[in-house]
Amino acid sequence: MKILKDHRSDGSTYLRKPRWLKIGLPGGKNYTRLKKSVEEHRLNTVCESASCPNIGECWDMGTMTLMILGDSCSRSCRYCDVPTGNLSPPRTDEPDEVAKTLALMKLKYAVITSVDRDDLDDFGANHWAETITKVKQNCTKMKIEALVPDFQGNEVWIGKVCESKPDVLAHNIETVPSLYKKVRPQGRYEWSLKVLDVARNQFALPTKSSLMLGLGETADEVRAVMKDLLSTGCSILTLGQYLSPSKKHLPVVEYIHPDQFAEYYKLGISLGFRHVESGPLVRSSYLAERQFRMFMEVGTREY
Repeated sequence: MKILKDHRSDGSTYLRKPRWLKIGLPGGKNYTRLKKSVEEHRLNTVCESASCPNIGECWDMGTMTLMILGDSCSRSCRYCDVPTGNLSPPRTDEPDEVAKTLALMKLKYAVITSVDRDDLDDFGANHWAETITKVKQNCTKMKIEALVPDFQGNEVWIGKVCESKPDVLAHNIETVPSLYKKVRPQGRYEWSLKVLDVARNQFALPTKSSLMLGLGETADEVRAVMKDLLSTGCSILTLGQYLSPSKKHLPVVEYIHPDQFAEYYKLGISLGFRHVESGPLVRSSYLAERQFRMFMEVGTREY
């Protein structure tokens, strides 16, 4: 594939986005309803803050991703557009507020995530557990996916969240080990594997992870990460194209062709994942309710 480059006004070059990354404007009745509710209740959604390309499709199918524990992070990962610093104490009313709002929105499936809170003694684990518990009490028909940070690999605090029994425990590995220092300088590959291992092998929760591609990883490295994830018992995997939020963030090294994503899908299934979503526009919470449903349809032999 020919690599096309464009020039910025300052003379620097950058990769031109290929045609397969173009998307239409979001719409649909359910999308409009949820957008109105988000604005009315002043919810912090990753769908909007991360400018997710799938917001229209997911919201129209009744799936949303909320972010708790504030809108600023204690880390400064070089791929992420969430602000760093200016950390406020967790809001004590947030678990109740999130639960009551989700009950009003009547979603089929909600993904709850958070910023990293390395400034807190428990990394935010108690707040996480209370939020999941309150949501389950108020939204008995809704499935909950907890997309958690790594808690610095601390088994006690990972376990605290798992005890609240989300329907899926997700944690994104994000990239291959050789790129961790560049991409996630305050994270550790081993911490991420620990989260998934504890959730699956100590609490028997279905687990899920995600990889961003196009940062300079090799196909062999992607395969090795898949095997590491499977060794923890992880059963759901998503793979998508990294898109740089701004010139201040890591640049895209390569736009992965859809055919390569199709090959990664086949590889993931052949290695043993029970469900794989792989494509340029796929994100970790992409059609999460459908992912969970298809995962369950495979059968629960191992669960």
